[in-house]
Amino acid sequence: MSLNSFGHLFRVTTWGESHGPALGATLDGCPPGVPVEAAALQHWLDRRKPGQSRFVTQRKEPDAVEILSGVFDGQSTGTPIQLMIRNTDQRSKDYGDIVEKFRPGHADITYWQKYGIRDYRGGGRSSARETAARVAAGGVARAALGVLTPEVEIIGYMVQVGPHGIARARFDRDEIGRNPFWSPDAQAAETWGDYLDGLRKAGDSVGAVVEVTARNVPAGLGAPVYGKLDTDLAAAMMSINAVKAVEIGEGMAAATLTGSQNADEIFMGPQGPVYASNHAGGILGGISTGQDIVVRFAVKPTSSILTPRQTITRSGEEVQIITRGRHDPCVGIRAVPVAEAMMACVLLDHVLLHRGQVGGNRGRIG
Repeated sequence: MSLNSFGHLFRVTTWGESHGPALGATLDGCPPGVPVEAAALQHWLDRRKPGQSRFVTQRKEPDAVEILSGVFDGQSTGTPIQLMIRNTDQRSKDYGDIVEKFRPGHADITYWQKYGIRDYRGGGRSSARETAARVAAGGVARAALGVLTPEVEIIGYMVQVGPHGIARARFDRDEIGRNPFWSPDAQAAETWGDYLDGLRKAGDSVGAVVEVTARNVPAGLGAPVYGKLDTDLAAAMMSINAVKAVEIGEGMAAATLTGSQNADEIFMGPQGPVYASNHAGGILGGISTGQDIVVRFAVKPTSSILTPRQTITRSGEEVQIITRGRHDPCVGIRAVPVAEAMMACVLLDHVLLHRGQVGGNRGRIG
């Protein structure tokens, strides 16, 4: 199985399986002299780890990250950084009933059709557990951005669970860390809690929409035609397990607008160009404008549920299946720190690409 890497100059390769001894990431291209410490990376992993509320899987993993290479005296050396996270709470016996059965909505059937072999213990590489490695990599990317572009700020949050969305008028950034849903709307968080309690007791699950915003991103990141910043952001977010749709800025809603509504008018401010709106999501022609970069994605419902579903076995027999184990009633909750990590990795990659090609912005305004 190949293609487990992404990025151009800052390149991330993840490895390991959900129920293997460990998983992790190899990072190539991190500039030297970046402060990298396990405790700092652990901060981001602690936001993603399971078992933190009744609304996520109760698998108990410390997600303790170990730095095996590429760091000396607390700084990156410029050589590959190897990160490892050991699995400690596998319950592979929970999956004994699906050795021959394909779980509807999972990658079981496609992995088998492609490779003729699959790791049925939690889905192997297709498990959301793989995203722990991405979050660790994102911690390194944030540290590098802190050196190269310290003004950049990345924040993710949930904007919808099932049919229940937030009210933008109640958007409170300080609220995001106060509830288990990373919701900027306290009232929506209460609604989501009651809603998920009912689904959890019924043995069912639901999807969600996550939004991630990067502020103070310098203008000029990205390149035409195949090196667009939004191209790489869309691919990065789409690669997250269970993501089924990605949009940037106005996204699909742009199709409902007129040209006069959608085009963000430009004015001259004291520090340079300012925009009357941000329908473009901070990217024009694949290049950042200096506005907030806004990305949203939809996460499908967790496919592992206690509700009986119809499926087939490897021999083609039609059977029913119930997926037992410890599963998220809404996997979108733990996708928020993953979205932030992927945003950080892509932005760092494009900062390095931009510096390598033009050094700094060449076109001056005013």
